[in-house]
Amino acid sequence: MNDYDALRDYLLRQKQAEFVLSFEQIEEIIGAALPRAANRASWWDSLRSPDIQMPQREACLAAGFKAVRMPDGQSVRFTKMKKDGRRPG
Repeated sequence: MNDYDALRDYLLRQKQAEFVLSFEQIEEIIGAALPRAANRASWWDSLRSPDIQMPQREACLAAGFKAVRMPDGQSVRFTKMKKDGRRPG
């Protein structure tokens, strides 16, 4: 089990198509501190460098969500993807 399995499981239980979680909330979900790299928007980008294994990205995608760090640098917007991998709407 990697650190982000708990995030995946949390996302799988969500009914909302879009919501925001603070870094603090995410740390509570995973039961660990996020790495300093989490402050970079690119760390959360679901579409960046798909050939590189990134457990936080894999957890989000496995749950059917795209993650984007918010401009405040302290939270992440999760958006449910359509079955074909695109954002809804």
